[in-house]
Amino acid sequence: MPGIVGLMTHMPQERARHELARMVDAIAHESFYTKGMWADESLGIYVGWVAQKGAFSDGMPVCNEGGEVVLVFSGEDYPEPGTAQHLKERGHTLNLDGPSYLVHQYEEDSAFPVGLNGMFHGIVIDHPQRTATLFNDRFGMHRLYYHEAKEGFYFAAEAKAILAARPGLRVADSRGLGEFVALGCVLENRTIFQGIELLPQASAWVFKNAVVARKSVYFQPREWEDQVPLEPEAYYLELRDVLSRNLPRYFNGRERIGIALTGGLDTRAIMAWRKPQPGSLPCYTFGSKFRECEDVRIARRIAGVCQQSHQTLEVGNKFLSRFPHYAERSVYLTEGGVGVYHASDLYVSERARQIAPVKVVGTYGSEIVRHTVMLSPKARARGLYRPEFVTHINTADDTCADVQREHPVTFAAFRQSPWYHHGILGLEQTQLTVRSPYLDNDFVRTVYRSPQSAGICDDIRPRLIHDGDPRLGRIRTDRGVGGEAGPLTTTFTRALLEFTVKAEYAYDYGMPQWLARIDHLLSPLHLERLFLGRHKMSHFRVWYRDALSHYVREMLLDARTLNRPYLERPAVESVVEAHLKGDRNYTSEIHQVLTLELLHRTFFD
Repeated sequence: MPGIVGLMTHMPQERARHELARMVDAIAHESFYTKGMWADESLGIYVGWVAQKGAFSDGMPVCNEGGEVVLVFSGEDYPEPGTAQHLKERGHTLNLDGPSYLVHQYEEDSAFPVGLNGMFHGIVIDHPQRTATLFNDRFGMHRLYYHEAKEGFYFAAEAKAILAARPGLRVADSRGLGEFVALGCVLENRTIFQGIELLPQASAWVFKNAVVARKSVYFQPREWEDQVPLEPEAYYLELRDVLSRNLPRYFNGRERIGIALTGGLDTRAIMAWRKPQPGSLPCYTFGSKFRECEDVRIARRIAGVCQQSHQTLEVGNKFLSRFPHYAERSVYLTEGGVGVYHASDLYVSERARQIAPVKVVGTYGSEIVRHTVMLSPKARARGLYRPEFVTHINTADDTCADVQREHPVTFAAFRQSPWYHHGILGLEQTQLTVRSPYLDNDFVRTVYRSPQSAGICDDIRPRLIHDGDPRLGRIRTDRGVGGEAGPLTTTFTRALLEFTVKAEYAYDYGMPQWLARIDHLLSPLHLERLFLGRHKMSHFRVWYRDALSHYVREMLLDARTLNRPYLERPAVESVVEAHLKGDRNYTSEIHQVLTLELLHRTFFD
């Protein structure tokens, strides 16, 4: 993922520069990345960066007129309109189309970076003060890892950059691995590596003489939790005004922008209020190899109403033929942020970049507005892991339960999003600049004022869509919500679609073991073909059993895998053989063990 790396140290210059170069190279993954380094030996500061060519943060560092203040920034800021022009009118020299205004914002705003809005991290070096301030966004979405050592303080957008400079840290953290198995992510700013942690959300850590002088936090969620709730109609109008007013910020910039349309409500609300000019916003949707899914059908219709082009990015045989590459690459790029089942997200992100290097998404919409919970314990087979490792898994379940007791918007925006959702975001960001207006500061702040902010909110998104573009409000969702059909037809459609959703789940990840036995007996009929592909693009139960069986067997029945200290060898052998035979469903378990094995081979062996 593009970002910054660096170290604060008084070690010899030659050694520090060598370590910095290794850190930069460790995250320079693609040919369309640019990279660079900057240092001030007198202050003990060594900074490097990687950015996508043409992106907002391409062209680092930026300096003030005299060069006394230097800023290295990664990510994006979505400021109030006229911010750069206002700074220019105050006498600052800057480029109105780019990030140069940020260094002057630091000069003008003593509370910097509290006024920034987006997913970002950076470091600002103030020579008159002889300080460096390392900071990130208030949600912690643009990650920074760090390690504190006697030789210095290391920081990086990816942990592997720190490992490149400090190979002795290639030691697994059992608690972090237990949380990853239990929940699909690591909690509370921990990582899977001993001695490497995440910079907390809304950090502004000040360094002086190359050591931490102050670990400050510039924002706390309680500032928004303590707002007075609004009445239902006032809340709706405020949220509608905030979305419509701030949405244009997410469609600015030098690069071509596309939108990942689905059959749901979140991206449709964006289209309803963005009102793009005909042919100006390319749309695409991810599809299945089996058939045209509901997402594709509805997204194409939405794009047509808005007079935009639409493409389907299919996850099919081409992806399966290169699954080992995408699985191993995904685990490597995200360092345990995602499991191998998200390898398809890397595949479609590569294809999406060919359409547009910037991707607007509706991610976090239902989670923020509706308090949808995605971070929860995952299924796992009993007896698969050794008792001492199961202890860490069970601890993760308890920690997750404690976190979920927080304010529901705080949980969604400040816990679930940066911990659980970041893995997919980080994977996508290796290929694309990803923007979501649902993590806009003003939008999230307003959601805290919901009259039901302490419970489940009424879904106001259909009204948002209808008010923005009634034509889009007359199109049903992929689950049959809304649309222009009569009550009887709508009820029938929703019931049918709910059945197909549950049937597809039952014939894929969620197939119960009794049904797996029956399905195996009826395997010549290929009943899964009746259900798969209606709503999902990936179908790992049958892929592991059929097209990917050789890879699964080769990886999971290998002696290195079976001798891992946290696995019960007989259980792993039983799981693999039963799934490949087809009379049991262990899709989730294969996901977990395969991801753990790739992590070990990539980072710990």
